[in-house]
Amino acid sequence: MSFIRIAGRAAAYGTVLGAACTAYAAWEARAYTLRTLDLAVLPPGQRPLRVLHLSDIHMTPGQQRKQEWLRELAALKPDLVVNTGDNLAHPDAVPVVVDTLGPLLDVPGVFVFGSNDYYTPVLRNPLRYLMTDDGRRSTDVPQLPWPDLQKAFDGAGWVDLTNLRRTVTVGDTSLAFAGVDDPHLRYDDLAAVRGPADPAADLRLAVTHAPYLRVLDQFAADGYDAILAGHTHGGQVCVPFVGALTTNCDLEPARAKGLHRHPAASAPGDPGSSWLHVSAGVGTSPFTRVRVACRPEATLLTLLPHP
Repeated sequence: MSFIRIAGRAAAYGTVLGAACTAYAAWEARAYTLRTLDLAVLPPGQRPLRVLHLSDIHMTPGQQRKQEWLRELAALKPDLVVNTGDNLAHPDAVPVVVDTLGPLLDVPGVFVFGSNDYYTPVLRNPLRYLMTDDGRRSTDVPQLPWPDLQKAFDGAGWVDLTNLRRTVTVGDTSLAFAGVDDPHLRYDDLAAVRGPADPAADLRLAVTHAPYLRVLDQFAADGYDAILAGHTHGGQVCVPFVGALTTNCDLEPARAKGLHRHPAASAPGDPGSSWLHVSAGVGTSPFTRVRVACRPEATLLTLLPHP
């Protein structure tokens, strides 16, 4: 067989393999998955609390399958919803998000926003996520109608934690919350939420969109039992059996998604150590609707009493 024929076959096989990989990545981006985790952080004798963690929905009006799956989550009947931002990806997405969340808005909830709630998404070279962050952010684009989403969440009774500390009672459980605006845009005001977490509350939870270390460090030092975040998409395109290559922040890829400790080297119960849950999120950028070895997700956290 001639070299030209061998090269031609290799090119053809490469084209077929590339198309198959692209098709799989597009399928996985729509393979919505519910994660379930148990976490013993409540005082002894306290009733378990079911917390639905939603993040990075990145909604556009035409994403029917995503909308249907999100509507089904109301059947879980959570006690509390924590939304860690990046709900929007289109100027007309606010009413779609509100309609899709539907009955979940009747459940007690808290929220913070991310950069993709504030600003219209832009097409970026995916390789930039693997490079050192140069600090540039795409803020010279039209804003999304985030005030309308904020008004809808507020009107439903969800608590806005944008650079605020709040106490929320769910059933017979009092929860002391602290939250910051998006650290990826450097909108976080850590001074506004600094200080020891309320020791009188049954549970202390901190909320941020992007899990930057400066934010995690302060929340852990202030005594929050757990921190909930999103932003990373779990790495979005991961290497099978290796994991995430990037988090799009300064959190190390080994903690790009799932449940970990912060500081990472701390053992459970050590002073200054908090649980950290990073959601891989429901969506993607509308320009790159692909995922590899990292399915889109929401997480149902069942908070249990300490043994």
